[in-house]
Amino acid sequence: MKLNIYFVGALILLLLSACEKDNLKEPTSVLSGNVTFQGQPIGVRSDRVQFEIWQRGFAFFTKIPLNIAQDGSFKATLHDGDYKLVRLPNAGPWLNNTDTINVSLKGTASVDIPVEPYFVIKNPSFTRNGTNVSATFTVEQNGTHSRTLEAIKFFLGRYYILDLGNNAASRDAAGLVLGQPITITLAIPPAIANDDFIFARVGVKTRDIGEYLYTVSERIQLK
Repeated sequence: MKLNIYFVGALILLLLSACEKDNLKEPTSVLSGNVTFQGQPIGVRSDRVQFEIWQRGFAFFTKIPLNIAQDGSFKATLHDGDYKLVRLPNAGPWLNNTDTINVSLKGTASVDIPVEPYFVIKNPSFTRNGTNVSATFTVEQNGTHSRTLEAIKFFLGRYYILDLGNNAASRDAAGLVLGQPITITLAIPPAIANDDFIFARVGVKTRDIGEYLYTVSERIQLK
């Protein structure tokens, strides 16, 4: 009889625990912000750069992945609480900084994540001339690191999401010249030549770093 009482008691506790889990409210608070350099958002490859949010539980830390959009923005729906935002090593085209950022969330919170890119793209401009589009810009080294520039690419595509893996055409710069104006001209590919508009974007890659740093995708009117 005692065995049955213990068994019934354990079963009741298990059911109560399950009910508590089922009754947990869905998270409604929003943490948002941007990955920035000198106060401006950094362009990256869409959903390929990821940071982490950690919240202390009763017995352990819980990790929440935080994906960065191509314009450098992010948004996460969470419960109110205190969080640690972690910049992962080698996560993007910038110098490693694994310092945590403490965030207190109650309803909404906005936070910027500052980074130091290896190279930056200055004064990008895009012009259309008939069936061609040209990009003009300069690339400069940021800081005194020993990394070298590996590639400079110009991309055209049908959609705002535009990067190394999502484009209709791309072209490399003829030379990797720092601090001097660079112009790359790319023919509009037939697959998108009859669209009302397309998008253009420039990216630079640091040697031995997986991700490009990008400009904002700019709309080019065709009709």
